Amino acid sequence: MWSCGPLNGTGRGEDQPLCPHFHLALSGFSLLYLVVGVPVGLAYNALLVLVNLHDQSSMSMPDVYFVNMAVAGLILSALAPAHLLGPAASGWALWGFSGEVHVTLLVLFDVCALVTMYSTALLSLDCYIARALPRTYMSSVYNARHVCGFVWGGALLASFSSLLLHICSHVAAQAVECAKMQDTEAADAIMVFVGYLVPGLAALYALVLISRLRKEDTPLDQDSGRLDPSVHRLLVATVCAQFGLWTPHYLMLLGHTSLALRGKPADGHPLRALLLAKDVSRLLAFSSSSVMPLLYRHISRSFPGKLQRLMKRVPCGRRSCPVDPAEVQQVPA
Repeated sequence: MWSCGPLNGTGRGEDQPLCPHFHLALSGFSLLYLVVGVPVGLAYNALLVLVNLHDQSSMSMPDVYFVNMAVAGLILSALAPAHLLGPAASGWALWGFSGEVHVTLLVLFDVCALVTMYSTALLSLDCYIARALPRTYMSSVYNARHVCGFVWGGALLASFSSLLLHICSHVAAQAVECAKMQDTEAADAIMVFVGYLVPGLAALYALVLISRLRKEDTPLDQDSGRLDPSVHRLLVATVCAQFGLWTPHYLMLLGHTSLALRGKPADGHPLRALLLAKDVSRLLAFSSSSVMPLLYRHISRSFPGKLQRLMKRVPCGRRSCPVDPAEVQQVPA
């Protein structure tokens, strides 16, 4: 998928001995992700959504945010083949897209990235509120559902800059206002600030506050309304995984903006290294859609019970299934 040939005929030759090995490894990992990671991401994200929506009465506040991230993961998994094998790759592409299709895929990718990062940050903040004030309504399931709706709306508005740049470059190229906006580096800088720095600082702040609370032995620890202890492990694993996999992508956008501001040449060795780093960061970003549901599956204590109840109801079809005693004792959230 990635080519080692010189770009625009200005490439250097000192990196050629190692270049084929790096590109071959990247091609292998990308194909492995498309063959294994994409089906796993689609299956587990869909299962996460179905299991929680089937048993909505037992959904907790963290479950709402994970369902939100699972929906974004489904879209990312569906977009992965187009991005990794299409014209966005630095080497040869298996197919090509028109400008309108390309910008649509880019906007969808940015929207999913924003939803994923902000859902992780808001999950951290709500977990801190639930840990500090177990019986408050600020971190309830009802509020989390409404917040997730605002997250999708805000992500659409934040990614509007990419769509606006594309429209200006194709529809009104002679207009002075649009000519000033035909700078993709500005859109990249906006995405780095809005999509990474803001949620990153929020998640870091929440984790610091949660760590301070866990060091203190208070009567709240015996409160029956507090979150399950496994939620803390799931939260830390989710924050580390999401920010670890998405950080290279945003660093790549920041590096591209810095090179453009310094007036670096857009050909030769710098461009080849930049495209290589871009492909690596994109592959890591897409892999987050498969990692997150796996973490939820193996760390969440409530998921196995919900899955068993769902599987028991599947063979029943239209017949009335026997009532599960655990469901009778459940108290709606």
